Amino acid sequence: MSKKTTGKTSNVIVAAVCLAFFTGMIGMAYAAVPLYKMFCQATGYGGTTQRAEKQYAGRVLDREITVRFDANIAGVPWDFQPVQRSMTMKIGETVQAHYKATNKFDRPVTGRATFNVQPELAGPYFNKVECFCFTDTSLKPDETLDMPVLFYVDPDIVNVPELKDVKTITLSYTMFPVEKTKPVASSEPAKGNSKTISNTEANLGG
Repeated sequence: MSKKTTGKTSNVIVAAVCLAFFTGMIGMAYAAVPLYKMFCQATGYGGTTQRAEKQYAGRVLDREITVRFDANIAGVPWDFQPVQRSMTMKIGETVQAHYKATNKFDRPVTGRATFNVQPELAGPYFNKVECFCFTDTSLKPDETLDMPVLFYVDPDIVNVPELKDVKTITLSYTMFPVEKTKPVASSEPAKGNSKTISNTEANLGG
């Protein structure tokens, strides 16, 4: 084999390795977000609450704690608010709170909520049994949706020195818009026809 042919073969190998490397990097970038979400939910990192494996804590303490509810929007034209601003319950007691969202735009809009709790150290002890977080939800113009959250505070929170005297936890949701790709043949509905959207893409819970 001539030196010229050997050089070309080496260049092809180097190019293939570089292509594989960059393809792998792109794949890791796309995987980073769901992996980070899973990590946060498993560890409570950054005030992320945990998804409860069971609906009840197994024991309820004779001690109360107050949970405050916060709602924010980030570019989605919705009125998004908690139905009640706070709730006091026993530590370990499973309770349900409600948020409410209304689409104020003249077209269907899809949103998705992220969440965290404060103080951040309380994240692993705030267990959600059901919620609407990370679920794409579509609302028609002026449509209102009740969005329940079922949760409990793990009794083990009282064993953490930094949290044993905590009396209030804040659960905060931020609603973001989700862009929907329209089909090429889609067109605006004629005047006088009601506008429709797809149903909520997943049941509440996640």
